[in-house]
Amino acid sequence: MSSALQNDCFLRACLRQSTPHTPVWLMRQAGRYLPEYKATRVKAGNSFMGLATNPQFATDVTLQPLERFPLDAAILFSDILTVPDAMGLGLSFGAGEGPRFAHPVRDEAAVAALQAPDLDKLRYVFDAVRSIRQALLTTDAQGRRVGRVPLIGFSGSPWTLASYMVEGAGSDDYRLIKTMLYSRPDLMHRILDVNAQAVTAYLNAQIDAGAQAVMIFDSWGGVLADGAFQRFSLDYTRRVVAGLKREAEGARVPVIVFTKGGGAWLDDIAGCGADVVGLDWTVNLGAARQRVGHQVALQGNLDPSVLFAPPEAVAREGVAVLESFGRPQRADGGWDGHVFNLGHGISQHTPPEHVAALVEAVHAHSRRQRAPA
Repeated sequence: MSSALQNDCFLRACLRQSTPHTPVWLMRQAGRYLPEYKATRVKAGNSFMGLATNPQFATDVTLQPLERFPLDAAILFSDILTVPDAMGLGLSFGAGEGPRFAHPVRDEAAVAALQAPDLDKLRYVFDAVRSIRQALLTTDAQGRRVGRVPLIGFSGSPWTLASYMVEGAGSDDYRLIKTMLYSRPDLMHRILDVNAQAVTAYLNAQIDAGAQAVMIFDSWGGVLADGAFQRFSLDYTRRVVAGLKREAEGARVPVIVFTKGGGAWLDDIAGCGADVVGLDWTVNLGAARQRVGHQVALQGNLDPSVLFAPPEAVAREGVAVLESFGRPQRADGGWDGHVFNLGHGISQHTPPEHVAALVEAVHAHSRRQRAPA
């Protein structure tokens, strides 16, 4: 497998190196807004896990957005809940419903029985990573076999996984998980400790299989109170980051941490050891750059709902995000990294042609930003 890349802009931005344009990829870019995804899902028995557990289907849907749009990175098609599923909690996706666990972890006995899963139960994920890397290979002008773009692997954070594991499904009020957190913090820490071990091993196995960057989704971190966030979410994310392999195939493997609703803790998150901090749309990108932009790269942060507007409005809002961040090259000659993304996952109702307008606008305007004054 070749580690050389036709387009390494994403990796360079993650490491705060110079880039010819601002790289762009979109959370959930391989998904339900694409008609070809829906067709592949039908082949998989109209089952989400039927797609995710089949390496060929996972490869196909990972590459589908790259066939439509000149995106600067691919992200593994999978789900953040594969790890607790491998722990035996019985993950299912009902028609028109979100994920649900048959065996939520809610009492002392269930917590005591919990252990990090045998990674062999997640082999389908690692097989998909290898398959996607092979499918991304192309021949460059010199006749060399190179990757088109880098591949991002990912996992849910220990806290976000624990939230689903205790609640048993998505939640509006987080009552069960917060009750455990405040009444039995010992049980909460035990779950988080097991999850941190599992997520670290899971991401390292993705890196071994060929992931060239990894992302930790702390999707529910923002529901915590100040203080609780640091103790029950960020401390365990930090533990995962510290345990990750940071070099593979002779290159640095960037780590991205994204906490939805985490803008109040930007400085804390930037100090967790990650290379990139993802931001949702509630954060002022320019102000965030002033605070932490010399320390970490930033990823984000267009409101996904912008993509429902007409293409010219989508392009305008994408340019506004780039202008908020500013020209990446600093007066001292150094570079601050920016990876353009949405502030959360793309909606299934998004028109694909609006995505095309966004990617084109980001590439074109960011090239203009880099032009000599």
